[in-house]
Amino acid sequence: MCQRKTVCFLLRFCSRSACCACFLLQLPAPRPCRRCADAASTCRWCQAVPWQRTPCALAPVALSCSLSQPHGGSPGWLQVPAVQKSTDLTSTVGYDSIIQHLNDGRKNCKEFEDFLKERAIIEEKYGKELINLSKKKPCGQTELNTLKRSLDVFKQQIDNVGQGHIQLAQTLREEAKKMEEFREKQKLHRKKIELIMEAIHKNRNLQYKKTMEAKRLYEQRCRDKDEAEQAVHRNANLVTQKQQEKLFLKLAQTKSALEDSDRSYQQSITALEKIREEWMKEHIKACEFFETQECERIRYFRSALWLHVNQLSQGCVQNDEKYEEIRKSLEMCSIEKDIDFFVNLRKTGSSAPAPVVYENYYNTQRNATPVRSPVSVPISRRAPPPTPTSGPGDPDYATIDGYSLIHR
Repeated sequence: MCQRKTVCFLLRFCSRSACCACFLLQLPAPRPCRRCADAASTCRWCQAVPWQRTPCALAPVALSCSLSQPHGGSPGWLQVPAVQKSTDLTSTVGYDSIIQHLNDGRKNCKEFEDFLKERAIIEEKYGKELINLSKKKPCGQTELNTLKRSLDVFKQQIDNVGQGHIQLAQTLREEAKKMEEFREKQKLHRKKIELIMEAIHKNRNLQYKKTMEAKRLYEQRCRDKDEAEQAVHRNANLVTQKQQEKLFLKLAQTKSALEDSDRSYQQSITALEKIREEWMKEHIKACEFFETQECERIRYFRSALWLHVNQLSQGCVQNDEKYEEIRKSLEMCSIEKDIDFFVNLRKTGSSAPAPVVYENYYNTQRNATPVRSPVSVPISRRAPPPTPTSGPGDPDYATIDGYSLIHR
């Protein structure tokens, strides 16, 4: 494992790096394991002799330079799948896996960005609903005195909680915007490196194709030369002098063509080697850049998650402070004071109504004293009428306040 104990998805080389990830970096001539070169003749992990051009057996482990069993340590915590082996110079299996991982990381950032936006919509909607609820929905509007004050504090604090959720929604939108800017900035910087690598890959593949064509032509010239030599030896005593001259002329032509193809093939190999060395340098630079960018992405993503959770926790704490104000108001609520306040506000008197007694109608009429009108009655000039008298055979009259009863 790297002495810096860095989980490196790019299989970066450090001053005392692990075995070279030859398959992932697609080196046509893998470098030997340098891990134990100063301590033993072979690597304790892959048993590769340092001076042999043999890749480490653990090199195909994808996206990590951390071995599952480091020297003198416990099994690694990171389990990663194996990458397909490839020693072809034109293969881009490893590079494609790196780019795919970077694209996946960018996609993950985009998903978190969308999550923040959706959460902001939910928080804003919830906050507005709370504000509308506290302002429009009646809640104990006929209560009196201390309980009424507590209900007023309750509705006000619910309104404040709604405002807090709206502010949290705005904060989440700002964090989503920062995540988008970070993601786009990384995409822009990475695009420059990708364009350079694409040009190098194209140039490398083109030169490799030319080299393979030169090799094919060289091998064909070798076979032509061998066939010409065999024809000369086979027909040395069987043909005429003129035919022999033709055979020797053909042999000379094949040798000349062989020399030309050999020279062209060697020149192609030399040019390919230069391109390969340039590609290796640029590839390592790209890997180091990609590693730095991935570390920044993971660090930023982790910090964004941490900040998001802190914002939610802060919102809960602020809401609890608002609820605490409601609890304090409820502690000041007094049942006795509210009852006394209602009694004093709605009281009708200090004495109870008198009981209702039975009254005889006739007794009431006989014992009732005439009520004189306060208005003075004008004195009549006429004399009062005579009192009627009853004869022996007439019925008896009784008058009460102008009414008469006839008794028979």
